[in-house]
Amino acid sequence: MEDAASPNSGSDLNLGGNRGRSIEECQDMIQRSFRNPIVKFLMEQMEKSGCRVGGNFVKAVVCTGPVAGGYTKGRGITVCSNYLTIQDEVNQVVIHELIHAYDECRAKNLDWTNCAHHACSEIRAGHLSGDCHFKRELLRGIIKLRGHEQECIKRRVLKSLRGNPYCSEVAAKDAMEAVWDTCYNDTKPFDRAP
Repeated sequence: MEDAASPNSGSDLNLGGNRGRSIEECQDMIQRSFRNPIVKFLMEQMEKSGCRVGGNFVKAVVCTGPVAGGYTKGRGITVCSNYLTIQDEVNQVVIHELIHAYDECRAKNLDWTNCAHHACSEIRAGHLSGDCHFKRELLRGIIKLRGHEQECIKRRVLKSLRGNPYCSEVAAKDAMEAVWDTCYNDTKPFDRAP
């Protein structure tokens, strides 16, 4: 799921092991996710931006590492069947990864080897997908009433950037801080964060 030209921008859950579904079951769940209003909206916006989303753009795979899915330039979105069990998890992964795909579609020059570019897309995906809504944090065992969403996004951005061989820990943190305000407040294609 990762190549030297474009590191995977992957979704992660608080995954405790292989507890998921078969590829066939997950593929059915992916098809159902296409009826989700946010998924439909993002796919329509990609098409309007000139990026065709073909039938094989989102596919179920068996993953070796504890990630929920990923987006890879030129390959599309992968959803890790062996780490997901319910429809909501699949919907969440598809939404998160579609935001990465949309970012690449609209930016045209998005460079996944550039820590600032990668950080920006992760900030947007974390903010716009709902990855860090209060209920999701509670399910992860993280209980914080104030500022939980931004702390969650920052935590998850840094975790994702750790997987980018082009970003050291220091470079990742610096890049995230440098682009935070601009990228957090960029809600395109939504009018505001869903």
